[in-house]
Amino acid sequence: MAWISLVFAGSFEMFGVAMINKLHHDRNWKSLALLIFGFSASFILLSYAMETLPMGTAYAIWTGIGASGGAILGMILYGESKDWKRIVFICMVLSAAVGLKLVS
Repeated sequence: MAWISLVFAGSFEMFGVAMINKLHHDRNWKSLALLIFGFSASFILLSYAMETLPMGTAYAIWTGIGASGGAILGMILYGESKDWKRIVFICMVLSAAVGLKLVS
């Protein structure tokens, strides 16, 4: 259950990052509320996952999901560069997260 919570925490982290960009463009209360909701849910789920998982592993996977997911969302939703080098490094971050799962 902790791993599922951690994946959802990373997903809400991605959502929160997307809402930062939305707030930057729209500047309204709805965007702010969604940003606060996304990061709050992310931290609550991360905290729950860390009751079972080692802190270093949980934090590394959470940040990996958030960072790589944010980069992917930027490519898909906001027209950021889809250069093959970016994709290679995103894959490296994700493979490191999977490696941590395998050794934990």
